[in-house]
Amino acid sequence: MNAWAFLFLGIAVEVIGTLCLKLSDGFSNLIYSVCALSCFGVALFCIARAARIIDLSVAYAIWSGVGIILITLASMVMFDEKMSPMKALFMALIIIGVVGLQSFTAEAA
Repeated sequence: MNAWAFLFLGIAVEVIGTLCLKLSDGFSNLIYSVCALSCFGVALFCIARAARIIDLSVAYAIWSGVGIILITLASMVMFDEKMSPMKALFMALIIIGVVGLQSFTAEAA
């Protein structure tokens, strides 16, 4: 599996883990607690594998930025969280930052 596949698999698993963390209700629900902890372990493994090839700063920025956006969108659907204009603005800034970081790093390499 290539580094980018590991990175995006890690993002997907981390999003699932974070949603399970919410569903675990402060680790009082065993099934969701085990799911969250397992997903975080797999996600860390994946980012570690991705960071063997991709610059760590880029891998972590993409992992964090894309994860934040996916978790926000999933939370809106699953937990009826609201999207304010300011929240949308700052999420757009995260996307701009991640794209800019990847573009700048690709030029420097």
